[in-house]
Amino acid sequence: MQGDERQRFILRRARTDGAVDVQLLAKELEVSAETIRRDLRVLESHGLLRRTHGGAYPVETRSYEAPLAVRCSRYVPEKKRIAAAAVELLGPAETVFIDEGFTLQLIAEVLPRDRPMTVLTAALGVAHLLSPRENLTVMLLGGEVRGNTEAVMGPWVSQMLQECVIDLAYVGANGISREHGLTTTDPVVAKVKAQVMKVSRRKVFCGIHTKFGAVSFCRFADFREFEAIITDTNLPSAEARRYIRSGGRLVRA
Repeated sequence: MQGDERQRFILRRARTDGAVDVQLLAKELEVSAETIRRDLRVLESHGLLRRTHGGAYPVETRSYEAPLAVRCSRYVPEKKRIAAAAVELLGPAETVFIDEGFTLQLIAEVLPRDRPMTVLTAALGVAHLLSPRENLTVMLLGGEVRGNTEAVMGPWVSQMLQECVIDLAYVGANGISREHGLTTTDPVVAKVKAQVMKVSRRKVFCGIHTKFGAVSFCRFADFREFEAIITDTNLPSAEARRYIRSGGRLVRA
């Protein structure tokens, strides 16, 4: 198997499984571990993978976005801690936006049950989860359903948001970096997220450590626009300090 063919195989495997392991790939492809590491470096240089100790995971790009089923199976304890930390910042908010994504859905699960709130969302899972609760008014924004993320997007969503003033928005992204801010794979999705940023008094980013340093196709916000950036303790302390020195408030849960 030639190098380019091997790299395509590695990328497909990473996108199917959510991550790849150097030693397992070396054994399966019958090449040395150093050859696999070299392939991973090439794929990382093209912005398709991010290397980790002993492996790599895929970066979400214009042509690839991890399906919700994969997101629901990886780093679940870390995502639950992020959700719990996010809800601690709720404060007196009466109107709350909850973005698409599994981590954001976990926030919906732990919202307090002893107070009335209005929750706006474009995520079908969030609306389904919260709709039975008597003390909540749930507003599902309308538009085209994206099957991969089970969220509603499009110009109608942006138009509905234009009429709102939201106390607190919990926002996700496909990538966050100090150089390029928060990015997502789809310009339509980016437009909706940008509108959320515009109409929300307070904004909190919630994302697993693998989002950091990843850059996707469409930019929709600067990380300094957020009251807090919440991630997990797998984000290296040195990287966390860089965000703080650059003007962000970062919480590792």
